[in-house]
Amino acid sequence: MAWNEPGNGKNPWDRGQGQGPPDLDKIIRAWQQRLLALLRGGRGSRGSSGGQSGGQPGGAAIFALAGLIAAVWVATGFYRVDDAERGVVTRFGKYQESTMPGLRWHLPWPVERVERVNINEIVPFKQQTRMLTADENIVVVDLVVQYRKADPVKYLFNVRDPEATLQDVSESAIREVIGKNRLDFVLLEGRTEIAVLTEKLVQQTLDEYQTGMLVTKVNLQDANFPSQVEAAVQDAIKAREDRERLSFEAEAYANDVVPRARGEAVRRQQDAEGYRARIVADAQGEAARFELLLAEYKKAPEVTRRRLYLEAMEEIYAASNKILVDSDSGNNLLYLPVDKILEQRRSNTVTPAPRDSAPPTATKPTAAGTSPDRADLRTRGAR
Repeated sequence: MAWNEPGNGKNPWDRGQGQGPPDLDKIIRAWQQRLLALLRGGRGSRGSSGGQSGGQPGGAAIFALAGLIAAVWVATGFYRVDDAERGVVTRFGKYQESTMPGLRWHLPWPVERVERVNINEIVPFKQQTRMLTADENIVVVDLVVQYRKADPVKYLFNVRDPEATLQDVSESAIREVIGKNRLDFVLLEGRTEIAVLTEKLVQQTLDEYQTGMLVTKVNLQDANFPSQVEAAVQDAIKAREDRERLSFEAEAYANDVVPRARGEAVRRQQDAEGYRARIVADAQGEAARFELLLAEYKKAPEVTRRRLYLEAMEEIYAASNKILVDSDSGNNLLYLPVDKILEQRRSNTVTPAPRDSAPPTATKPTAAGTSPDRADLRTRGAR
C-alpha cells in the first residue's frame, strides 16, 4: 500500500513516533544556550547556588578569550616590505614614518595603517591628443609617458590623484611643444626633439607640484593628421616632395653649369691676357725694328728704301696668284699659269702639307699688261 493512500497513518518525513520536521528556531535557541553555558563555566541552570559556584570559571574563560583576541589583534600589526617597496605608516590618517624593506610591525587597525609603494616599478601612461601646430595644421599625437614613484610620501600626500595630474601635465606639455613647431617638423625629423622637450617640461611641472613622480622616458609613438583632412595633407606632402625634387635638380644643374661657366670665364680671361701680351710684344718688336731701320735709313736712304719696297712686294705677291702674259707676240695670247706649274711641281717632289696649314689666298687674276713680275718690279725700282 502506498504511503499516501487513505488509511495509511505513516509519513516518510516523520522521524520518531510520528513527529514533524525539526524547527530551525529551536535549533538556533539550543546553540545559543550552549554558547551561554560555555561562557558561564558550563552551568546549565540559573540557580543561585550554581551561579556562586560557577562564577570563577566563567571569568577565567572571558579573560582567556579577551587575551586571544588581543593576541590576534597584535599579530595583525606585522607586515613585510619587499626590496623594491617602501612602507608609509599613518596614524589616524597622519603620516608617521617610512619603513625600509624587511619584516616590520605597526599598531594594528584602526590606530595605524601601512601603505606599501613600489619605487622601482616603471609605470607606462598612454595618451592621445589632438592639437594645432605653429602653421595652424591639425595633428593627432600618441604619447607614452613612463614614470616611477620616486618619493612615496609626496606621491601619497601631496596630490589627490597622481595619475590624473600626470595626464593633465603631459597634455599641457605636448600642446606647448607642438604649438611651437610646424607640421613638417612634427611629422618628419622632429619627433626625437619633441619627445625630449616634452619630457623636460613634464618633469619640471611635476617637481613644482611635488608629486614625487620621476619621468624616465617620453616616447612620441605616432604623430599623424586626422583622417578628415587626409586628401588635403596628401596634396601638401606631394607638393613638398615635388619642391624638394625640383630643388635637387636645380642644385645639380647649378653644380654642372656654374663650374663650366667659371672655367670658360677663366679661359677667356687667360686668352685675353695672352692676346694682350702678344699684341704688346708685337708692337714693341715692331717699334724696335722700326728704330733699327730708321738708323739704317739715315745711313743709306736710297738703298734702304729700295730694300723695303722689294721686301713688301715679295710679301704681297707670295700669297697671290700670278699669270705671265706675253704682250709683244701680237694677237696670240700666251697664258702661262705659274702658280699651277709650281704647285704641280711641288706635289711631285714634296710631301703634302698637313691639314691645318692655311691654303694660299686666292685673288682675281689681273688684266693683261697690268701685273708686272718680280724682275720687272726690281728693274723699275733700279731705274
